[in-house]
Amino acid sequence: MPHIPGRRAVLAAGGSIALLLGSTPGTAVAPLTGTPAPGSTAATACAPEAPTGLAEGLTETIGATPGFTDATGTVSALTVFIDFPDAEAEISTRERFAEFFPETAEHFAASSYGRLDYRAVPVHRWLRMSQPFEDYGIDRGAGWRPDDDQGYNRLLHEIVDALADDPDFPGFGDHDLINVLATPNAGPPATEQVLSVTFPGRDLVPTPDGGALRDVSFIWSHQPGDPYRVLLHENGHVFGLPDLYWTDHAPAPDTLAGHWDVMEQDWGPGNDFLAWHKWKLGWLAADQVDCVAEATTTEHVLTPVGTPGTEGTRLVAVRTGEHEALAIEVRAPGGLDDVVCRPGVLVSRISTETASGLGPVRVADATPGSAGCQPTPDPQVTAELTDAPFVPGETFRDRDARVSVHVLDADDAGRHRIRVTRW
Repeated sequence: MPHIPGRRAVLAAGGSIALLLGSTPGTAVAPLTGTPAPGSTAATACAPEAPTGLAEGLTETIGATPGFTDATGTVSALTVFIDFPDAEAEISTRERFAEFFPETAEHFAASSYGRLDYRAVPVHRWLRMSQPFEDYGIDRGAGWRPDDDQGYNRLLHEIVDALADDPDFPGFGDHDLINVLATPNAGPPATEQVLSVTFPGRDLVPTPDGGALRDVSFIWSHQPGDPYRVLLHENGHVFGLPDLYWTDHAPAPDTLAGHWDVMEQDWGPGNDFLAWHKWKLGWLAADQVDCVAEATTTEHVLTPVGTPGTEGTRLVAVRTGEHEALAIEVRAPGGLDDVVCRPGVLVSRISTETASGLGPVRVADATPGSAGCQPTPDPQVTAELTDAPFVPGETFRDRDARVSVHVLDADDAGRHRIRVTRW
């Protein structure tokens, strides 16, 4: 599997850029009882809000953000396929569809504990665009501009027109998001340049039924590893999640979130979402989140995030500032986490004032300076963070935030007992 050096730097391969504009049926859905709404005690006490200017964008705030697709219940994903005069499809739409489904729906069902029933609705024919691929000017970080007669604006209009002319197309109105799967031979390979992109949170182009296309993810080329994971990442933006990898021109920090969340590393082996993101998306009920908002010492028993079912505490949230918090969870091998080699307590610093792509989540490394713990390192995984979790007998301390987390013990089921102290 090829490795892209520096692929987390701006314009390098390895993830997508979600451009917030203006700045196969799944399993049955479990009843979502007790989910903390933005105004609930737990959310208010331990989930900092974003400052003015970021509050309507892709942030780490808890609770649904208006304009983004709700990540609970049944979500319908209209899925269409495009090719070009100079890049005619060399595979069938069913082959392209099989790169992403049913795995995408199954992953969302498992990660959400059945609370997201993701249903892809494919239109199985290639929609031929009017121009050669190069004429659209699609490049890394290319955005949607409503006054542009080329680019993604033209692509979106042509997709609407092609579907509107199809007498078998049932219409746009019953779908929550749209996936556009381009023929893989259009544009550069993903190992050279990643073009996949999402436009969430705003109406894009009008549709004949009086509505508009919105929350659209474009998938280009072939993704190394499990290809469906790029769609998990892109649809994560549709649900309001920010990029956790680095997109700035400035040098990247030594570590960000690593392979602990699909929103940072969506190449290589499988991985789950952080517990904080599961809380944000409504996948954790109120009794699965413990909040520590005041100076005190408390003990908590954490069930590994990847354990199936809706029982057990999955997250301890500690408010540390106006726009900061600590997220404490247990990660263990199995489930959606393929490469966990040091099961234990993962501590993440959450910032709701840090924009998407600038490190809104930083994982604390229990073993700084190590080369990681993978017996066979995968070049697509940040090796130094593979042994980031704290194990029994170890303590995380943040003297500035006046918080410590001591890992007391663990049982055969992977549950860890911790002591959290705020002073």
